[in-house]
Amino acid sequence: MTKCIFCEIADGRIPSIRVYDDPDFIVFMDINPVTAGHCLLVTRKHYETMLDVPDDLLARALPLARTIAEAATLGVGARGFNIISNNGECSGQAVAHWHVHVIPRSDIKELPLKQGDPADLTRLPFVADAIRSNLETAK
Repeated sequence: MTKCIFCEIADGRIPSIRVYDDPDFIVFMDINPVTAGHCLLVTRKHYETMLDVPDDLLARALPLARTIAEAATLGVGARGFNIISNNGECSGQAVAHWHVHVIPRSDIKELPLKQGDPADLTRLPFVADAIRSNLETAK
């Protein structure tokens, strides 16, 4: 494995401004925040994407993200929040260590997300079938 900045942060070799710490997770302020209060929830152990993270950690990650989101939203006086996890370079994952962005929001323009184009309803059932046929082989 190449040098991982999040592993180094988790190990304390690179400084961070932490808001939460336990044996499995750390949460620290993003140094390139989209909004005030933007935090990163990171596993202490290295996992490249969500597909690599054990189920027991994933089961704890979402409740923790909710707690951080509520605290961050209250802390910065935001009216909402986004929970985002990019998995794979093509999705926008900039650090190959699974993490969750907790982004407090007060305005829709703070994080522009484009709505998709209308689906081709003649193709949509076939796409759904392709997904269903892989459910058994997926983790």
